[in-house]
Amino acid sequence: MARFNRIAHNFATDAWTYISLGYFHQNLAAQGSTGSSTMPHKVNPIRFENAEANFEVSCALLDSLAATLVTSRMQRDLTDSTTQRNIGVALGHSLLALTNLARGIDGIDVDREVLLRDLDANWEVLGEAIQQAMRVAALSGVEGMDNPYERLKELTRGHRIDAAQLRQFVSSLGLPSEVEERLVALSPADYIGYAREQASWHSTPPTA
Repeated sequence: MARFNRIAHNFATDAWTYISLGYFHQNLAAQGSTGSSTMPHKVNPIRFENAEANFEVSCALLDSLAATLVTSRMQRDLTDSTTQRNIGVALGHSLLALTNLARGIDGIDVDREVLLRDLDANWEVLGEAIQQAMRVAALSGVEGMDNPYERLKELTRGHRIDAAQLRQFVSSLGLPSEVEERLVALSPADYIGYAREQASWHSTPPTA
C-alpha cells in the first residue's frame, strides 16, 4: 500500500507541475477550488495538493507499522495492539488522497495549444530519432555514420536549434534517401516512437 501511495504521490506532484507549466488547464467549477488568499488571480491545484499530503501521512503511518509490528519483547509485548489501531487511519488517509486525486483529474483538461507551442520550440528532441537512424544505417553498411551521439551533442547541446537547422543537418549526413525523407518529415509533435503501442499494451498484450 505504501508503494502504491508513493507512485500515486508522484503522479499528483507531476500533475501539479503540468498545471503550473500550463500543460493542464484547471476547470475551476469541477475542482471546487478558490483563489489564493493574497493573490486572487491564482488558483491552487488544491485537489492534487491534498492528495500529496494525505499520501505522505498514510506512508508515514504504514512505514511505522511495518517497522514496529515485526518486533516483539519475549512474546509478552502487547504494544502491537495499540499500534494496530492506526491501520484504519493509514488506509483512511490513502483513501482520502485517492478521492482527491480522482476529483483533481476530473477537473483538468489538456491545453493542446500550449503543448504544441512548447514542442515546436524544442526541435532538439528529434536528436534521438536521428541517432537511431544513423546506427541502423551503420549496421546496414552505410559509411559516414560514426559517432552519432557525439555529432548530435555538438549540434544540440547548450543551445536551441530550429527546424531548418535540424533538417540541414539530416540532409548532410548521407543517409539513404528513404530514411532521410522520413526524418525530414518528422516534427517534435509527431515523434512518439512506440508510445501508442506501449500505452495500449495492457489491452492487447503480445502473444508469446
